[in-house]
Amino acid sequence: MVMLNVRAVVCPVGIVRILEVIFTCITFSLVAAVGHRVDSFWTWSMFTWCFCFCVTILILVLDFTSLSSKLPISWDDFTTAFAMLATLMVGDSAAAAMLAASILFAVLFTCGSCDFYIIATVFSFTAFILYAVEVGLTRAKPGEISGFLGTVPGLLKVLEVFVACVIFTCLDGTRYPQFPGLQWCVAVYCICFIFGTLVIILTIGRLLALLPAPLDKVLTGCNVLAVLMYMTAVVIWPYYSFLDNPRPSLCSTTLLCKWNNYAVITFMTCVNLVAYIVDTVYSVRLVFFMSST
Repeated sequence: MVMLNVRAVVCPVGIVRILEVIFTCITFSLVAAVGHRVDSFWTWSMFTWCFCFCVTILILVLDFTSLSSKLPISWDDFTTAFAMLATLMVGDSAAAAMLAASILFAVLFTCGSCDFYIIATVFSFTAFILYAVEVGLTRAKPGEISGFLGTVPGLLKVLEVFVACVIFTCLDGTRYPQFPGLQWCVAVYCICFIFGTLVIILTIGRLLALLPAPLDKVLTGCNVLAVLMYMTAVVIWPYYSFLDNPRPSLCSTTLLCKWNNYAVITFMTCVNLVAYIVDTVYSVRLVFFMSST
């Protein structure tokens, strides 16, 4: 029997989600009204807004009808992980040169006469802020009992997986097959991505009990290993990527430049290394300091 839960849409998190739906809907509607572009960046941005719009509506409906409590998943972990993912997709992880929707349209498609694009950019940035606020509202507070993905290490896992996805989209099959060093770096990205994705899936599916060891110890060991592997990738990837490979002059006038992709991967590798170091510090603190008190 379906029971309506009005509190789910009038509480602070519910109100934020309603605003997210409104702002993402307005954003992709404005951009779609201008017309379709045959451009991968345009396609990615539209996908981002539509995807976040649809999933946020689904979350609101499931919460409002109380069906979320009947799903065989950890609902809090799922909603927190999605809010973090949406923040990264819609927002400006711009300092890390992430090709996210808001920054893409602000840089690539906005011009003095493009009123629709200017307004869409403003609404997209606002949606980014709303998803970031949702992450703050749903994140587990100190001493609060919550799912793993609501904690700082859990949010870092989502960040690490997303950054790896950005790296994968920038890879091409022309250069890294030529150098064993670059092949090692790709293996590092894949291994860490698979582990992070597995942790997220097991957490949402309430299957962490299947692990043969306590979660905190497993995470600590894997995070330490990931830090060591990414430390090698931070050195090896830029060395072989830019070895006898100067930046072509064409890269100054076009975005579709393989050399630029190598630079993005280099930066993303550094970002993930920092994320894994912070993740390891939290894990070590949890295992060796929190458990002993």
